[in-house]
Amino acid sequence: MIIFTVASTKGGVGKTTLTANLGALLADMGLRVLLIDADVQPSLSKYFPLAPPRPVAGLTDLLVHGEVRAASVTSTIYRNLDLVASDDPEGRLPGWLASRIDRGVRMRHALRAHVMRQSYDCILIDTQGAIGPLQDAAILSADVLVSPITPEILSAREFRDGTMELLARLEPGSILGAPPAPVKALIYRQDRTADARFVVAGIARELGPEDGRVALLHTAVPHAKAYKEAATLRVPVHVHERRRSGAMPSAWRVMHELAWELIPALRGNVAGGGALRKARV
Repeated sequence: MIIFTVASTKGGVGKTTLTANLGALLADMGLRVLLIDADVQPSLSKYFPLAPPRPVAGLTDLLVHGEVRAASVTSTIYRNLDLVASDDPEGRLPGWLASRIDRGVRMRHALRAHVMRQSYDCILIDTQGAIGPLQDAAILSADVLVSPITPEILSAREFRDGTMELLARLEPGSILGAPPAPVKALIYRQDRTADARFVVAGIARELGPEDGRVALLHTAVPHAKAYKEAATLRVPVHVHERRRSGAMPSAWRVMHELAWELIPALRGNVAGGGALRKARV
């Protein structure tokens, strides 16, 4: 089992869209996938239609009990794709978590339990942009951190400074057996222009080696309307846009390249059938 946390200290960079579409692709490849909405604003919880019955519990239940119970997991309409929904509209959970001495590792221990390894191949956690105990817990749960960056030099500098400051602050978690995971930076909404390519090259220089903790992925998600269209339709983007004309790669190709780069053992494996099979409800 591998746990990805999609995180950024900057809002509006595509964390939820990336989490949902990567999770859906992996599920369509046949992996058993659990999405976790660790944002008090429940965008991921509403991204794909849910299978009945409606959620009984969600993230609050997971953190309060310190385990992933059956009541806190809801199936989506897509096979192999489950969800732990955000269920804290009043935003009380971060305050509750902050009062816990085990706040940094509580989610991590719940997700790494033996029963979770038996039940899922991959867990993807969506996070809030605001820095706080909930974001910390999600980051310290990860095997790999994925951070989308919009192709702007100032954005890249904010990412570099914010990410490295965050990792430095969480580094004491290593004492508890929860060191911050390596960061995979992803260019998100890249235009196919000479200016955009120049900016991306500048971002690579701005990031630098950072002691090997931060690496810029070769795959970039283009600025294309297919991603907004798929979100509106509530379908995975690799299903919505399998092919496209022109030089820009299709969403099907981009999402596969991203999955293969993040999990090299999957390279060559593709999503099946052209559409996710709906689970029986």
